[in-house]
Amino acid sequence: MTAALIEISDQPNPDAERILGNGLAAFNEGITGYNDRLPLTLLIKDPDTDRVIGGITGKTTLGMAFLDLFHLPETLRGTGLGSRLLHAFEDEARRRGCLNAVLYTLSFQASGFYEKHGWVRFGEIPCAPQGSSRLFLSKQL
Repeated sequence: MTAALIEISDQPNPDAERILGNGLAAFNEGITGYNDRLPLTLLIKDPDTDRVIGGITGKTTLGMAFLDLFHLPETLRGTGLGSRLLHAFEDEARRRGCLNAVLYTLSFQASGFYEKHGWVRFGEIPCAPQGSSRLFLSKQL
């Protein structure tokens, strides 16, 4: 075999994500005996246009839920919808057998929102811009 090439890109690559995800899932399954990795997506849609305007994306695997992205437009914040959405994410994770959930947010985003809902900070790493940090939170489900 010739030397492997390393390619660096800033473009999404669904084929690469599928190959990497399947490879990692196969490795984990070889050790654990099962593969329960599933995407977990909750969408908020405009009732008039059916267009996605917010929601949560993440995944569940090996008893853990990972909340990757959570966004609500400014007009929907403070309405209780975010809390309902987060609870729905947690409930679905529990239904799938998850015992814990993890996420990270930025210090200027919504750490207080998560902490209000029982999430606990377990790490913090400084990042740009100056004075900001990434906050890592978990919740026992």
